[in-house]
Amino acid sequence: MAIITLTTDFGEKDHFAGAIKGAIYTEMPDVRIVDISHSISPFNIPEAAYVIQNAYSSFPEGTIHIIGIDSEINQENKHIAIELNGHYFVCANNGIMSMICAEISPKQIVEINIHDKIETSFPVLDVFVKVACHIARGGTLGVIGKSIDKIKPIKNLEPYVNEEKTQIIGSIIYIDNYGNVVTNIKKSFFDTLCKSRTYEISARNHKFKKIHTKYSDIVNFNTPEELRNDEGRGLVVFNSSNYLEIAIYKGNTGNVGGASSLMGLKLRDTVTINFFKENRAF
Repeated sequence: MAIITLTTDFGEKDHFAGAIKGAIYTEMPDVRIVDISHSISPFNIPEAAYVIQNAYSSFPEGTIHIIGIDSEINQENKHIAIELNGHYFVCANNGIMSMICAEISPKQIVEINIHDKIETSFPVLDVFVKVACHIARGGTLGVIGKSIDKIKPIKNLEPYVNEEKTQIIGSIIYIDNYGNVVTNIKKSFFDTLCKSRTYEISARNHKFKKIHTKYSDIVNFNTPEELRNDEGRGLVVFNSSNYLEIAIYKGNTGNVGGASSLMGLKLRDTVTINFFKENRAF
């Protein structure tokens, strides 16, 4: 049974997500549809790329992923289908796939060219569904598009490193449901530059001198539970996706608050790591 996933910025209020599912079932009644997210911030390419990168590989090979973010076609925003790592992706060529393709080279990329057969103002429904169902039936990418070699990159995807390699300047690319802020600094990137040096992480006027391996590392379990005061404290971790994340321990955007609200951090804000040549006491 074919699996088609959906990731969009359509939200839950409007008819868009439901209409897409109906169109897929009309074409292929036996397909299985999985919602990854319909809550991507409108037109937010880095946020969508982060979600897709960290979700797709949990699905079986052969899964087809429809990504409905900034998908209106124009001369600068064409549509593509990609075969990569045993999966298929149907989306706009707007940089959304560059985060995944930076780590794994695609097997094939085509620029979709079936638009002359379809009149549409809703390409995710009318074009992406047709392409996804074509692939799900075993159809090849060459039938629905022409091969291309490159895709559009996301601007400022990689953190900046100064010439002396004493500083990384990253940016916030995602804010999760807990209000934790995720940067574009990966653990492997950090480890290559750190080389056991001491460091200080700065985000606005907040500074951190340690990266924890898990959230509860901030808790001193030798202290009696009734004397602890750890909830609401800020910390830095490499999250389950190995991205540097600034978090609030047991943060909750509904009451305590998260790192985003309590520290005044928002998407695209900079996060700086300064390395020091010698270990120093702070």
